[in-house]
Amino acid sequence: MSWLADLLRDPAVESLDLDASDRLDAHARILARKRMLREVFTEFHDDFERLDRRYLSGDGLRLEIGAGVAPIRDSYPDVLSTDIVAGPGLDRTLDAENMNLADGSVRVIFGQNCFHHFPHPDRFFDGLERVLAAGGGAILLEPYHGPFAAFTFKRLFHTEGYDKDCPSWETPVVGPMSGANQALSYIVFNRDRPLFESRHPRLKIVHQETCGNYIEYLLSGGLNFRQLCPDWATPLVGLNQWLLSPFNRWLALHHIVVLRKES
Repeated sequence: MSWLADLLRDPAVESLDLDASDRLDAHARILARKRMLREVFTEFHDDFERLDRRYLSGDGLRLEIGAGVAPIRDSYPDVLSTDIVAGPGLDRTLDAENMNLADGSVRVIFGQNCFHHFPHPDRFFDGLERVLAAGGGAILLEPYHGPFAAFTFKRLFHTEGYDKDCPSWETPVVGPMSGANQALSYIVFNRDRPLFESRHPRLKIVHQETCGNYIEYLLSGGLNFRQLCPDWATPLVGLNQWLLSPFNRWLALHHIVVLRKES
């Protein structure tokens, strides 16, 4: 399937160094011409908002880590937009493994496809326990671990792996976008859940769910591949996703994990 991925890769990123600072500029231009992809991100944002209201409480900042070019702030302006590198439309830079934030000052931290890029996840969890207010939490959207996701993510990206059997949580990350293990959320929150709960007893996994917009995501091409479907067909794609929703457990590409800090 690697030859197909190469064939479908968007010309705008073929010679792009995904770890370089100009990655965000290139991705912003791609997103601007893909209405279908913008709708995918908006759906993710709405999921974040719904889960925040349902599972979290307390006062403090709402902020996003690894915001990239489709920050939640586009849908919910009160969310502070951050990334480890500076980029257009971001409010500030922030290292998720060394958060320069006051103790107990944050209600919720959102993360879209960034957790699996953290080389030392325990440092991130230690930071959550410090900066979150009691009742606050983190909501992480990550590659899923179902059969279709495992098959697809192993073959989509040359710069990232997908290894559900990796014995370690830590991954030798080469750069901001390279060297990650896209199966990290499965390893930490599913396979090694008892270990996570013993290391970080104040962080409770209160909810997990699959995302149902996988067809729309694939056909949009994401930020790195050509779009395979015209924008006008989005409602038809949505109908097919709804009809297939009973099979999300096997077909989904992403899932969301909600962590809450207990008092």
